[in-house]
Amino acid sequence: MVDSAFAADDFIRAQLSAWQRELASVRRLAANTLEAYGRDVDQFLGFLAGHAGGPVTLSTFKELRGADIRAFMAQRRNESLGSRSLARVLSALKSFFRFLEREGVLASEALNVIRTPKLPKSLPKALTVTEARDTISTTGELEERPWVAARDMAVLSLCYGAGLRIAEALALTGSDLEAQSLRVTGKGGRIRLVPLIDAVRKSINLYIGLCPFKPYPSQPLFRGVRGGVLSPRLIQLRVVQLRSALGLPPSATPHALRHSFATHLLSRGGDLRAIQELLGHASLSTTQIYTAVDTDRLLESYRKAHPRG
Repeated sequence: MVDSAFAADDFIRAQLSAWQRELASVRRLAANTLEAYGRDVDQFLGFLAGHAGGPVTLSTFKELRGADIRAFMAQRRNESLGSRSLARVLSALKSFFRFLEREGVLASEALNVIRTPKLPKSLPKALTVTEARDTISTTGELEERPWVAARDMAVLSLCYGAGLRIAEALALTGSDLEAQSLRVTGKGGRIRLVPLIDAVRKSINLYIGLCPFKPYPSQPLFRGVRGGVLSPRLIQLRVVQLRSALGLPPSATPHALRHSFATHLLSRGGDLRAIQELLGHASLSTTQIYTAVDTDRLLESYRKAHPRG
């Protein structure tokens, strides 16, 4: 595969940059997604350049066939890329070529004949209510500095008590906190209001009272020990400690607390569309996976409790 820096001519490079700007400003994709999409298309350009024997040009794209894309996807699979990553690669390529078509640069049918790889169905792994509570309450026992313990408890409380993604929790500012709710900026820049229950509010207030740093209302609330914005890696490492202390499985992660939030709400009669709004899912089909989780948990309880289970 040719070095991506030399894989395309200046015109194609300019189109690639324009596409990435559109993804960032119009579609407002997350930084990680933007980086992955850019890397995927760069690798495709490198692949084409290797076969063409020189930089990719508009003529190269005009001669593109479905077989070329299949060959690239096969190469990526041979490099041990999983189905989910392959699906993302195909999504990135389709997005780029749709952009070229909208701009009147090129109309290609090559990608239309490529099917998205089948994705394995994997259910979110939720903790039990006791495990989720213990994960939060035990945090203080692993940290000598009271304000750091309060900080980590508050972040984990937001994941379980408000269903936030860890990135959403760490992006919260003082101005996002209201008396009874949180203003959360989720994926794609979508903003939602999430009810703030007393236990979560108390954990946040405890942290704010103990924290030696006082960020402005417009700045992220959660800080590292030197006053900088808190890294998600530190919370992930804290949960690794908690897994060891509590004997929890490797699936116990900060994101598993968010899964637990949804699963426990559903098991107690929560409305699926309300849970969708709380989680910030764009589609109800994404939220519906928790119905399967709840059914699995019921079946497991049945097997354990029933005499003929």
